[in-house]
Amino acid sequence: MEKISIRTSQRIDLLDITDKIQSVVAKSKIKDGICFLFCPHTTAGLTINENADPSVRWDIINTLNKLVPAGAGYSHSEGNADSHIKSSLFGSSLTIFIQDGELAFGTWQGIYFCEGDGPRSREVWVTIFPPTRWNGVGRGNCQNYQK
Repeated sequence: MEKISIRTSQRIDLLDITDKIQSVVAKSKIKDGICFLFCPHTTAGLTINENADPSVRWDIINTLNKLVPAGAGYSHSEGNADSHIKSSLFGSSLTIFIQDGELAFGTWQGIYFCEGDGPRSREVWVTIFPPTRWNGVGRGNCQNYQK
């Protein structure tokens, strides 16, 4: 597992971390497999969305703030209840295929770290799994892929 460090600069933000994750994939030298990402924070999350037009990022942030406004009389008394709710909407993990040594995305897709209670120092944990080869599909007999 590799830990990617992230420093956020705003309370609510979406940071494109695609290049950082692709660097981990390249370093792994795995040509085909799966990239698993985990965000170990309760007020931040991960998502895949368009990364070509920056206005999409702002639309997501503005809509989140309308749907889950700060200071709306929540029971949680630390003042960041909205951040916990926003992170739950995104989720804490992503699974992305690796094909030919690259993250396999649809057109315009990228990976975003979704900050809900910044600015803070954060981490994303990354694990790369090689593919498996099945011997006798349906019989539960799986071997690790050999390079």
